[in-house]
Amino acid sequence: MWPSDMKGQQSQPVRVFLVDEDRHIRNVIAQELMRDPRTLLVGQASSYKEARKSVFSQEFDVLLIDLSIGEGQGAELLESIQLKRPDVLCIAISASESDDAAMDALKRGAVGYLVKNSWFGSYLQAVLEVANGGAAISPRVAKKIIPKIFNAAMQGEKIFTHKKFESLTEREIDILKLIAQGKTTQEISSYLEISPLTVATHVKNIYGKMQVRTRAQAVRYAMLTGII
Repeated sequence: MWPSDMKGQQSQPVRVFLVDEDRHIRNVIAQELMRDPRTLLVGQASSYKEARKSVFSQEFDVLLIDLSIGEGQGAELLESIQLKRPDVLCIAISASESDDAAMDALKRGAVGYLVKNSWFGSYLQAVLEVANGGAAISPRVAKKIIPKIFNAAMQGEKIFTHKKFESLTEREIDILKLIAQGKTTQEISSYLEISPLTVATHVKNIYGKMQVRTRAQAVRYAMLTGII
């Protein structure tokens, strides 16, 4: 029995878009997702061009994307999607177990990294995991990158950064951090000793610079890229 408080209910399944050039692998993953009522496969793409055309016009929650599409343009597309649609959760698919490749995908905004040949039968599990706030990383890759992330954190380094936030002012960053703490406009106003209207103006500017529409999207994007 799937818990009622988890995303992936039959009445509202997790919507998935799949991008992979390999027809066989794409079909295997698609069949796995379509067999379970907790996920709804809303679209597929077999090339970089087709993916670019489709992913910005369809509504979905999770993107499974092969990094090798278009001679390696999958990573570029992954980053573009995270910039324009930060509400989408991206899981990178790759034939490589390289820790550098995995770290690059995570830096670009992926919340999962799956090695193709070792993950058959578990794509459904990965989608449901990330949809409910978790991450999905192939064990052998995770074993390599976790020490890197831990060491960087211990040394105070921010490995998930992006120049997108260079345009945010110090005040906007302060407000973004307070939003992440769940504070309301009125609470932020009192804490910073500024008017609610000023807070609202800052929030509007943050949305514009980050190209998002909600507080949740702004916070998630900021966390992915290391601003908070």
